Amino acid sequence: MAHDPDYTDVLIIGAGISGIGAAYRIHEKNPNLSYTVLERRERLGGTWDLFRYPGIRSDSDIFTLCFPWEPWTRPEMIADGEHIWQYLADTARKHGIDKHIRFNTHVRSADWDSGTDTWTVRTEQEGAEKTYRARFLFFGTGYYNYDEPYRPEFPGIDDFTGDVIHPQHWPESFDYTGKRLVVIGSGATAVSMIPTLTEKAGHVIMLQRTPSYMISATKVEPPAVTLRKVLPLRAAHWIVRWRNALVGSLLWLVARKAPEFTKRMLRRIAERNLPEGYDIDTHFNPPYNPWDQRLCFILSADLYKAIARGDVDVVTDHVDHMDATGIVLKSGRHLDADVIITATGLQLQALGGIELSVDGERVNPHDRFLYRRHMLEDVPNAAWCVGYTNASWTLGADLTAQSVAKLLAYMDSHGYTHAYPHRGDIEMPEQPAFNLKSGYVLRALDVLPKSGTRRPWMLSHNFLRDALAHPFEDIEESMVFGRVPAAALRSA
Repeated sequence: MAHDPDYTDVLIIGAGISGIGAAYRIHEKNPNLSYTVLERRERLGGTWDLFRYPGIRSDSDIFTLCFPWEPWTRPEMIADGEHIWQYLADTARKHGIDKHIRFNTHVRSADWDSGTDTWTVRTEQEGAEKTYRARFLFFGTGYYNYDEPYRPEFPGIDDFTGDVIHPQHWPESFDYTGKRLVVIGSGATAVSMIPTLTEKAGHVIMLQRTPSYMISATKVEPPAVTLRKVLPLRAAHWIVRWRNALVGSLLWLVARKAPEFTKRMLRRIAERNLPEGYDIDTHFNPPYNPWDQRLCFILSADLYKAIARGDVDVVTDHVDHMDATGIVLKSGRHLDADVIITATGLQLQALGGIELSVDGERVNPHDRFLYRRHMLEDVPNAAWCVGYTNASWTLGADLTAQSVAKLLAYMDSHGYTHAYPHRGDIEMPEQPAFNLKSGYVLRALDVLPKSGTRRPWMLSHNFLRDALAHPFEDIEESMVFGRVPAAALRSA
């Protein structure tokens, strides 16, 4: 193995937040293990390199979105996409992770060989096939389909003579100055881009079928800035990160336990910032409870303020069809448009769409239970990073990276060459993997792995409980460890 230049102890797929975080944690605890990061794109950053639409920013606070081991130094609490990307690039360079990344490498398949306890990973690199071999795989691919966003079928869309754009594939040079824009959607993407679009557009309409709950956050929080001036940066970062994680967890808990109170709190934000007499019941009163779908962050109530200024109209209706000049609604109203932006959501996929097999037998992730949020039942030496849906992605990603680093150290110290979670004959009722009723989740119920109803087979959505339990987890619980003969290792 040592003489094979394409062999590595740990192969990390994806150079976004998950992959960079995994590289750091694994090397931190296992400096003797080699690792390689395979990145499909020309640059690192994952989501923060892919999405280029106007107004792209974090939909959670940056202190929990960035790494606990690398402080955020800018003043913002809600950060723009370009600054998040720069933070990731600087972090990867500072810790030498960038030297381990192989760019323009599209992973197609991965097959586990029980005879040698190795993964064979087939990729397409610069148009040519290239094979890598590894002892352990870490899928830092997230759960979005980066090729195909969700595009509902709108009758007559081909008749529209203007531009139709999905934010996932926003053309960098696109000029919408003075144009009439209709943004279809009211989720995180729509509410983050619309205030920015108003700066150049002639007028913007937000067309929604169903309202979303909006919670306002400040871009820069003075207490966090002050704390970082009076304390060492790492100490201040730790305090602000944990405070924000606690506040976020509390907000989620209150929303689930006291939905009517939360509705009143969110409504008051709308009432304070929208014009007197505005029809909040139609446009900002969703027919579901808070956190049945994700809450949308708006910056200092910017969306409400744009509505109050007259820069944005909100229309709550259904699309009947499109014609040459815009959109005809079910109510019969016509929305004139030069540009239609379909902020209609994303599609989910497991393991980055990579074909996975064990000893030649294909693995369907939907047929397997998730173990401790990151390993698939009976799949050896592989982890998939799944962040939280009700909190910052990185809070979950870092726990996963630490768990994998700990597992690798345990295997190395005991001479094990494989490890996998095994449920055996334990009966385990199923529940949806994600506890949201958002369209992108409901459309992917047959794609995501199974979640059980109790640990360690339950996909938890409670960061505080997970963080407190993490140091005390029994690494051998429901796990099978083993080793192949030395002769097999030498011949691999």
